[in-house]
Amino acid sequence: MRRVIVIGGGASGMLAAGVAAKEGKEVILLEKNNRLGKKLYITGKGRCNLTNFSDAENLIKNTVSNPYFLYSAFYTFGSEDIMKLVEDMGVKLKVERGNRVFPKSDKSSDVIKALSRFMNINGVKVVLNCRVKGFKAEGGEIRGLITSKGEFAADSYILATGGFSYPSTGSEGEGHGFASALGHSVTKVYPSLVGLKADGFCRDLAGLTLKNIGIKACAGGKKVYEDFGELLFTHTGVSGPVILSASRYLTKEIKNKPEIYIDFKPALSESELNKRILRDFEEFKNREFKNSLDKLLPKAVIPVVVKKTGIDENKQVNSVSREERIRLIKVLKEFKLNITGTEGFNQAVITCGGVDVREIDPSTMKSKIINNLLFAGEIIDVDALTGGYNLQIAFSTGCLAGINS
Repeated sequence: MRRVIVIGGGASGMLAAGVAAKEGKEVILLEKNNRLGKKLYITGKGRCNLTNFSDAENLIKNTVSNPYFLYSAFYTFGSEDIMKLVEDMGVKLKVERGNRVFPKSDKSSDVIKALSRFMNINGVKVVLNCRVKGFKAEGGEIRGLITSKGEFAADSYILATGGFSYPSTGSEGEGHGFASALGHSVTKVYPSLVGLKADGFCRDLAGLTLKNIGIKACAGGKKVYEDFGELLFTHTGVSGPVILSASRYLTKEIKNKPEIYIDFKPALSESELNKRILRDFEEFKNREFKNSLDKLLPKAVIPVVVKKTGIDENKQVNSVSREERIRLIKVLKEFKLNITGTEGFNQAVITCGGVDVREIDPSTMKSKIINNLLFAGEIIDVDALTGGYNLQIAFSTGCLAGINS
């Protein structure tokens, strides 16, 4: 019987191990933590957004790095496949806004239990607290593994160790080091889907959530991303769904001093917003400017907007000039944030960068350099936007690796 060793007990590793065992192989999964799926526990704020209920073309569309490398993986094992597998293992699912899929229980632990059960019924042997220290390779093949629990040998090896994001869960990037030592190229890595650091005034708004706003991300004077949705101010900058996705396009551009522009009223054109402001000013004509925006903006953000307009906050609203009103509209439609950095790998949902896809066969996930090595999941230079797409990448590449191991 063919023996397969899977290194890493996250989403891609568990799926790869279960699939390989279902194919009739003897499978051993090595995990350095004391439990499986440690990073899965915290995904989706502990709810586990395990996929996006959409077809392969939409999965490709929402993949940013090397999307077409994943063509075979997505068509082999798509969102409906992982949903069926998890439900067959006894976990009921639900589809929420944006086709995001969650367990009905809202417990990520249920997804981990489903994947564990899938491995268990197919006979995967799991070895916990087992840290891989190095590979024995000769003649373009791996001959064995050196671990904290002794040496292991197999016919093929699947490297599914993840990236660098959330290192507290065990994602410390050692897999990149193993791949490099075996002759693979590893692209530069960056934290992605991560909060962004910005101008100091954000501290004054910390904790404020803005819904239904528009954002435009710019780098080097060019627009690189645009989105609509929810934003959260933090003590150091901004976060929330639209910012996490925008970060994917800005994380490599920090040295170019990128900017984000918030549109507080994306549903209104400048002309429509002007009419709205005139109506409010008429209603509050005897108020000071700083007290005239209550119907337009959340209370906490008004002092910051007023300051950015440069209009005297104590000016009677019926004395605000047309030129000043145009300045107000400009601030409301293009509220500028100077981005100074990211929150780093400790807060990043995923890693941007990894093992160079040119050295991996996209139809099998096999290494083109080492005959009996395969890759799965975040260790590969592929990543996507928020919405369940990154876990689907893990499952799809894990399935292909398991089949072809």
